[in-house]
Amino acid sequence: MKITKPKIKVCCISSIEEATFAIEAGASALGLVGEMPSGPGIISDQLIQTISQSIPPEISSFLLTSKTSSKKIIAHHKKVKTSTIQIVDELKEGTYEEIRAAIPHINLVQVIHVVDETSIKAAVKLSPYVDFILLDSGNPNLKVKELGGTGRVHDWELSKKIRAEISTPVFLAGGITVSNAKTAIEQVQPYGLDLCSGLRTNGKLDKKKVLDVFEVVNRYA
Repeated sequence: MKITKPKIKVCCISSIEEATFAIEAGASALGLVGEMPSGPGIISDQLIQTISQSIPPEISSFLLTSKTSSKKIIAHHKKVKTSTIQIVDELKEGTYEEIRAAIPHINLVQVIHVVDETSIKAAVKLSPYVDFILLDSGNPNLKVKELGGTGRVHDWELSKKIRAEISTPVFLAGGITVSNAKTAIEQVQPYGLDLCSGLRTNGKLDKKKVLDVFEVVNRYA
């Protein structure tokens, strides 16, 4: 069975220098983390805009937003002007259509935190309204919500089921490192991998870890 080489999104980018290196290594997308209740990589909206405007147009810039209403998501995006919006929590007020109407040509990504079988139902329900589904290992039900960047691997069998049941492309996130990237690709066969903690040492982007992961991924070219 032929496996397609996945795209790579390097998340938690914190500077132009990190963005430049990730792109040179082969990243097709960068994740820029806005205000969150927890997790790594949070930067100011001003820096998000600076980084997103500094990268080549063919590289996707993802705003990670924890806003849960369409109006607040639209307002957040207007401050940063990324090419993509990654909604890391449940959309509780408004609709995806309202976001698209206000920001034409934007790509929308909905994060599904893979917890149990209900996560499959959520992905199937929401996938028609977005351009990508991103499967992560957070837990939005905690008192202090975990909305990404946990460094934990979730049940990839559930992610595999989700990928098989929806036509929307899937990014796989959560604890992916050079040691398990091959397994993640072959087991889930996602459209893309989303990498953060597995590429960092003491919070800083580790060039060796980045290059090692891309070496694994490039074998599927």
